[in-house]
Amino acid sequence: MRKLRDSFFFLPILCFCFVFIVDGSVHEYNGEKFVGKGNAFVVHGGSEGIYSSFADPYNVTATIGDSYIRFEKVTFRRPKEAANFSSEAIQAVVFEVEDRDSIGGSAYGGQRAVCCTADLAKLGVCLEGEVIYRPSTENPNWPKVFGISFNGDDEVATLRSRSIKITKTGMYNLYFIHCDVNLKDLTVEGKTIWKNPNGYLPGRMAPLMNFYGFMSLAFVILGIFWFSQYARFWREIFPLQNCITLVITLGMLEMALWYFDYAEFNESGIRPVGITMWAVSFGTIKRTVSRIIILMVLMGYGVVRPTLGGLTSKVIMLGATFFLASEVLEVVENVGAVSDLSGKARLFLVLPVAILDAFFILWIFTSLSATLNKLQARRMTVKLDIYRKFTNALAVAVIVSVGWICYELYFKLNDVYNEQWQSAWIIPAFWQVLSFSLLCVICVLWAPSQNSMRYAYSDEANEGFDKDDTTLTLIKPSSTPMKDFKSAAEARPVQGHNGAWNGDLEEDKTV
Repeated sequence: MRKLRDSFFFLPILCFCFVFIVDGSVHEYNGEKFVGKGNAFVVHGGSEGIYSSFADPYNVTATIGDSYIRFEKVTFRRPKEAANFSSEAIQAVVFEVEDRDSIGGSAYGGQRAVCCTADLAKLGVCLEGEVIYRPSTENPNWPKVFGISFNGDDEVATLRSRSIKITKTGMYNLYFIHCDVNLKDLTVEGKTIWKNPNGYLPGRMAPLMNFYGFMSLAFVILGIFWFSQYARFWREIFPLQNCITLVITLGMLEMALWYFDYAEFNESGIRPVGITMWAVSFGTIKRTVSRIIILMVLMGYGVVRPTLGGLTSKVIMLGATFFLASEVLEVVENVGAVSDLSGKARLFLVLPVAILDAFFILWIFTSLSATLNKLQARRMTVKLDIYRKFTNALAVAVIVSVGWICYELYFKLNDVYNEQWQSAWIIPAFWQVLSFSLLCVICVLWAPSQNSMRYAYSDEANEGFDKDDTTLTLIKPSSTPMKDFKSAAEARPVQGHNGAWNGDLEEDKTV
């Protein structure tokens, strides 16, 4: 694994330095400090969607069909200078999100508190200094609350190892909480293991393993079609088709890496950082190259112009900036991600990516309009037809994207507590399907064939089917049959006797 890590791209390594990594569904705690929340001190131990355990008619425990949260060597540590008194309980609280209102309470309708206050203790609803909770209305055995205290001058207190079997599908949360203001600089160490019936993948991520398996198969089928055409008509290939080949290859690698990332995660409970980094990097490169290719094509590169000229540096700069912003976002979001909750960092990092995407879209449609006008003016009907078809596909993709963004915002605004975690995988999956669909359209429109060079740029002297229409249109506004073009050109020298007919013809060519 270390050899793989050392061979990563330079940029992902830099991004990786800013990510706090934990291993898979094995939630590790490496000296996290308790943070004050209201009248309590809290450490978030994890949040995952977990499916209920499979039926066990033979009463066999700890099998593959079990779902559980297991506590292993969870230790609380206080500084030596503060180890001179017996503390109040430090408690672990495990609850399903639907029971969130059963944690905490208030006296006489006042401010809600997590720790039991003197007023609540007088009412007899809790013990002062402990977490307030009430049994769930659906399952009296939940939430699960247990803890341990420091005795005398002990510096370390360790929770007894235990497993909590999950019998109901839901989004489960774990918090370590204490109410003792004298426990300053308290830290937690150890780990908890969260398991679903079919493996260690968190419930929200579990469907993505099968999804990336199907997407890998889809890319293989597309690759077979494209590479067979590429090999068959390799003499007719032009630069745009080489770029499409690169995108298909990157897509195949990305889908395969994501599948193996989730498969290894599901099998061992340890998320393979190396595979995740490669999957993130290949995906970011593919998205960047795809956007650049679409922009270049709609600028007319390889079709109505041989190069981008002075625009090349600007396109490269926009692509490089997009790659950097996307790589940072994807690394933060995916590398070491365990809990089924999006980090706050994502909200900050997604903004520059969205702005750069907007620049791409604006530039793409501006370039598309200019290229369509140029093709129409030159009466390049074959190229104009293929560009119009791609315009329709691109317009549909943009409309669908806007609609899906609205749905995604609605989904997230109405799912504050991640109660709809079972369908959350559809959101990232949709973008993969949409980009793959657009790639399929491009592959059909610009597929290698014996007529591929009809869509490529060529010098005016060799333009063939397009040159005649263009020259006629520019030389003489009136309609002139194509078959008469040659005779008209040959008749031109007769009209003048000053030897300037060569210059006139050259001027026509450069108009």
